[in-house]
Formats: sequence, C-alpha cells, structure tokens
Amino acid sequence: MPFRPPNQHAITPQGRGRFPGFDVLDQAHMWDDVTAGVVLARLALPNMLAFFTTHEVGVAAPLLDLLLAQDAEPRVPVLALIDARLAGAETDGWHYDDMPEDGQAWRETLAGIDDDARRRHGAGYAELVSKEQARLLQDVQDLGDRGEAWHGFKAKHVWSLWTRYASTAFYSHPWAWNEIGFSGPAYPRGYLNPGINARENWEVADHYDVDPVPFAQRVERARKADDDLSAKDHGE
Repeated sequence: MPFRPPNQHAITPQGRGRFPGFDVLDQAHMWDDVTAGVVLARLALPNMLAFFTTHEVGVAAPLLDLLLAQDAEPRVPVLALIDARLAGAETDGWHYDDMPEDGQAWRETLAGIDDDARRRHGAGYAELVSKEQARLLQDVQDLGDRGEAWHGFKAKHVWSLWTRYASTAFYSHPWAWNEIGFSGPAYPRGYLNPGINARENWEVADHYDVDPVPFAQRVERARKADDDLSAKDHGE
C-alpha cells in the first residue's frame, strides 16, 4: 500500500508484541477517508517540532522514553505527537487548579526536573546517564504517592500531566495498536463476531497466553519497596 513500504509490515514498539504478524494498517482500506487521514498522519509527523524548545526536547525526550520504557528503536514518536497537540492547543480541556494550563505546565515541570538534575548532579537532565534520569523521575512519582509537593505543585498532578499525555500519544499510534492487537477504528467496517474470544478474520490470537496484570503488580510492589529503602537512606 502506498503509505507503508513492504519492509514495514506489523511494526511494534521495540519489536515487542503479543500478536505476531498483526498489522492494523491492513484494514486501512476499510476506513473512511477522514479516519484514514487522521491515523495515517501519525506515521509521517514533521521532523521539526513546533512547541518545545531545543533545550526542552533534551529533557522531555529521555523523560518520555523512561515513562514508556522505550529504550530501543522502533519508537512511537511520542514527543512529536505531544508537541503537535500542544502547538495546536489541543489539550484535555481542563487542568488542575494548582497548575497552569497544560502547555505552560509542561514548560515549568520540565524546567523543574532539569533543575533537580543540576542541584543533585551538577549537570542538566539531558546530560545524565539513564539511571540518574530514572531516579529523578522516580522521585517525582514517590512524592506524589506520599501526597507531597514538588516545585510548588502537587507531585501527583505533575505525574498525572506527564503520564496522561505520554499514554495518550503512545496508544494513538498504529504501532502501539499492533503491539496490543487493537483492530483500530470500527467505523464504517463494524464487527461481525462479538463475544468472548470471538475474533474477526483479520485479528490474530495472542501468542503469549499469560495475564500481564500480576507481573505489573509485582513491579509496583518492587517500586514501593525501593521507595521505602530510598527514604531510609535519606533519613526520612
């Protein structure tokens, strides 16, 4: 098809996925023109960003990679998707009372974590190794879990801002849909086989029939244990 070279079939972020061979773009010919235009545009984002400054990109790019565990190519272009939203003032239509509107909130919170990096390590966030970047990011989540403030904001609201935009951008992209086996827009095609474990002819069975939720719960328990150890190390 003209929008996808032959060697780019069934791409998933970092080549990971539970539905081998599944490619939501195989159904693009079933979408109406407007839907197809919106989805396919996400595959060809402009190289130049319109909202974030060069310095902010150096902070936001590794921050978003850590939030989404995008540690190798191919990556969903989350930064570019968020940049396009903020440049067009396409926000969620609300923001927390203790925070400015989303665009300004992004600028101030990126500056905040960059300031944390300089105070703790004597270098900007973009200059740190991944382990150091991850620790500073984790500190924000930990403060949020404890209901504490960070740079004048409620830390949980900052964490919500970052993760809300990151998740929305990631799961708006066809490569993420391939990873989770999401069949994409149902209009005007619709579904013929509704029901538990009833698949359409274009869908692919999960090749790894293990519920990922228990693993995620173990990771969260380990994170909280790490938070407790860090608090003890700092005498809290």
